[in-house]
Amino acid sequence: MMKNMQWYHSLDKAPLSPPDWIFAPVWTILYIMIAISLFLFLKNGFSKAKILPLVFFIIQMLLNFAWTPVFFGMQNIRAAYIILVLLIIFLILTITSLFKFSKAAAYILIPYLLWSSFAAYLNYMIMVRN
Repeated sequence: MMKNMQWYHSLDKAPLSPPDWIFAPVWTILYIMIAISLFLFLKNGFSKAKILPLVFFIIQMLLNFAWTPVFFGMQNIRAAYIILVLLIIFLILTITSLFKFSKAAAYILIPYLLWSSFAAYLNYMIMVRN
């Protein structure tokens, strides 16, 4: 992992890039919010009508988990950016589909959408500057 961080530190990053230490606490809070959203969505049981929102939720989480190994492990900045764009699309689909079941479950994902959009900006700037 140290080699991957050396690679990351060698990249020309966006002017708005936050310090490295901010990512762990932000993602910790976001993952807690994501779990709460899923709990709120599923707390009244599961039905056939909830299948599509759950599929969207699972897809966006898989994309979320795919970004780190693609960006840091494979050092594939372009593929990581594509993953983030797809993540944002599926996150929007997740939020809109959750809304009819639990407004709270949908609203609590908005900070995640905002942070993912910011991450896409950061990834894009790394892609064009390197």
